[in-house]
Amino acid sequence: MNDNELFEKYVEIAGENYKIEPEEYTKYSVKRGLRNPDGSGVLVGLTRIGEVHGYVMDEGEKKPDVGALRYRGVNVSDIVRACRKEKRFGFEETAYLILFGKLPTRSELDEFTEYLAKRRPLPQNFTEDMILKAPSANIMNKLARSVLAEYSYDDNPDDTSLGNMLRQSIELIARFPVFIAHSYMAKAHYFDGQSLVLHLPKENLSTAENFLHMMRPDSAYTETEAKVLDLTLILHAEHGGGNNSAFATHVVSSSGTDTYSAITAAIGSLKGPRHGGANAKVMGMIDDIKAHISSLTNEKEIREHLIKIINKEAYDRSGLVYGLGHAVYTISDPRAVILEEAAAALAKEKDREDEMELYRIIKRLAPELFAEIRKSDKILSPNVDFFSGFVYSMLNISPDVYTPMFAMARIPGWCAHRIEEMTVSSRIIRPAYKSLSTRTSYVPIDKR
Repeated sequence: MNDNELFEKYVEIAGENYKIEPEEYTKYSVKRGLRNPDGSGVLVGLTRIGEVHGYVMDEGEKKPDVGALRYRGVNVSDIVRACRKEKRFGFEETAYLILFGKLPTRSELDEFTEYLAKRRPLPQNFTEDMILKAPSANIMNKLARSVLAEYSYDDNPDDTSLGNMLRQSIELIARFPVFIAHSYMAKAHYFDGQSLVLHLPKENLSTAENFLHMMRPDSAYTETEAKVLDLTLILHAEHGGGNNSAFATHVVSSSGTDTYSAITAAIGSLKGPRHGGANAKVMGMIDDIKAHISSLTNEKEIREHLIKIINKEAYDRSGLVYGLGHAVYTISDPRAVILEEAAAALAKEKDREDEMELYRIIKRLAPELFAEIRKSDKILSPNVDFFSGFVYSMLNISPDVYTPMFAMARIPGWCAHRIEEMTVSSRIIRPAYKSLSTRTSYVPIDKR
């Protein structure tokens, strides 16, 4: 038996021993995915950081409601509105709010912005030793490695005091854009054959401006592009303790481990296509639809192809229209509502209004077709992933960094959840699993 045949045998043996029938979960009242029968999340913790509101419970029954997202009690829509009115960037203010639990005064914001800016440069030789010498085709994996490598450059990595965790958190918030930009440039050079161009961050630029400056060989960008990117960072900065990556941060932090290990776990969670990688699935679906219609606004052809997607006859045969529906939000995802408006304005500037109309047609038709074909009364509204990939594409950002940009935005939330777990909890998170193994006696090897 050669190695290939032997490995096929291993796969067959494993396949026979990793099966649990669906009825077993019902038999033991297991809440799969930590979800209640009505789809709501099982309550496993308390948090003061983020609030995700998508429905109301009325006499024990889940009722749809207009979505709302609050950071430390402040509605994210109000943050966005204020930044637009004052024509300023808002991600730094958002990070301050999430980390410290209060809105900064103007002087506090200026101090924090300057404090962040001074911590953007990576440690000496970090880019050369940790990024360029071992480039990766996947930027999320490179980001995770970079965060773990930070441990080696930290003089006090294992100290879990509040002050030390805050220091580490601020440094990570400052450096994530640099990790991602330099990792992408290394990937573009070593895997795609492009010239290697590395820009260092600038202290006088916002997080959004710095990222565009570092991601573009000529460092050129418009104010509109930077403001739209800043908006996406604000909208993705935090999403409650129950989302998969934040919960991963709580779980790993509860063991008492270091900040870098906990944040790396969050990155690994976000990489998954069911979480942060969802916008890439949306973009793939959109490309599939484009390939089967004669024009971007041909509603009849769009309808016909959506029917095929829902019937598992097109795209990835999953039967899902990606970017619609959410685990918590029902009537609307507030992030998607805000992002749709920004996408429309950017589409006009970029002469991609027909493509924006395609998104709007899908948004309108898909829920109707789902209800008709699946006989479902579930409300399907766009989630933030429905528009985010389109916005990134209009910013001429490579799909390679769509999910890493999500991480760049979410790092304040992850750090706040880690600090919260380490500060208020003294127990390791340890849920139970029911064993279904049949108890058997050990059989000596010669008698098997």
